[in-house]
Amino acid sequence: MKLSTLKKSLSYVFAGGILVFASCKKDRLPAVDPQPTGTKGVYVLAEGSFSGGGHSSLTYYNIGTGVTEKDYFKKQNGIDLGLFANDLKQYGSKMYCVITGTKAATKDSYVEVINIATGKSLRRIPFSDATGGFVPRYITFYKNKAYVSGYDGYITRIDTANMNIESRIKVGGAMEQMAVVNGKLYITNSDRSYDYPSSNNSSVSVVDLNTFTKVKDITVTINPIKIAATPSGDLFVATGSVYGSSIVPAFERLSSITDTKISSASTEVQLVYNYGNTGFVIAGNYPYKVNTFNTSTGVIGNAFITDGTSITLPYDVVVNPLSGEVYVTDATDYTGDGKTFCFGTDGKKKFEFATGTVPRSPVFNYSYN
Repeated sequence: MKLSTLKKSLSYVFAGGILVFASCKKDRLPAVDPQPTGTKGVYVLAEGSFSGGGHSSLTYYNIGTGVTEKDYFKKQNGIDLGLFANDLKQYGSKMYCVITGTKAATKDSYVEVINIATGKSLRRIPFSDATGGFVPRYITFYKNKAYVSGYDGYITRIDTANMNIESRIKVGGAMEQMAVVNGKLYITNSDRSYDYPSSNNSSVSVVDLNTFTKVKDITVTINPIKIAATPSGDLFVATGSVYGSSIVPAFERLSSITDTKISSASTEVQLVYNYGNTGFVIAGNYPYKVNTFNTSTGVIGNAFITDGTSITLPYDVVVNPLSGEVYVTDATDYTGDGKTFCFGTDGKKKFEFATGTVPRSPVFNYSYN
């Protein structure tokens, strides 16, 4: 792993961190961000089972003691996390959990802002107005702002300092995953004709983040869901199958320079996660495998796991930017407890721990100097 990649990832993760002032004398030392020295623990979001009502939870694994708390958020706050949580991301000293909720009419969607060090809730930001819930899906960050996609077709911008919603703009249809490249936000517009129908179901929308205005839609294969950026500025988009349609899912490449589609392959990819020049995909049909992915060439490589470790239903892949370790979550049977595995860069397992149902989106709790 290149040092430049590690520094870039850490600067993103720790942006907005606490400043340390080391002197009270006239000639003060410059303020510096605290630097992480190790990983104390791992948070994993558990979506919950659909049959079980979508009761989501937050698992916390203490690496030093090996102790797992499967409902850590409730333990720390005395309340449930929410229904049908869909994303968990770290920015600075906080993590942001996106609670999709059941449907727009119930207005039970929000973003939960949590202190990473303690697991305590800092704020629950309602994602609804007089007309209904926003049905939020994913979150990403740029210059101290958080951006949240929603099935209502809007992008919502949050100020990460005061944790308030600043603005909302209409962008697309049933929006899913996002990526930020060159000051622009790229959002997939999925096909949800059965519950959130929209004619904009086969494009990636582009938003200029400096002006917070929509630039254009890039046409892709119907039902784009996943998207990830590369160091070169290109993006890879994974489209899903459509019920009752013979259209084959695609794996497509976009240019952030021209904002056009530059290649397409008939390959079914459930997840794409890029980290520097090396990425990871969960691709193909069941039984699913985690494969490496060359972000420069777009070529899907060999199986990542090299020691024979068996993962029943790989669901998410996240790299710890401090250590380079690769975390893979296992949804097992989508109804019972899940698992999370930690692998070295050589594809060999270091440890595993149990989680709540349908685990995803690991977030890391660091120790600091």
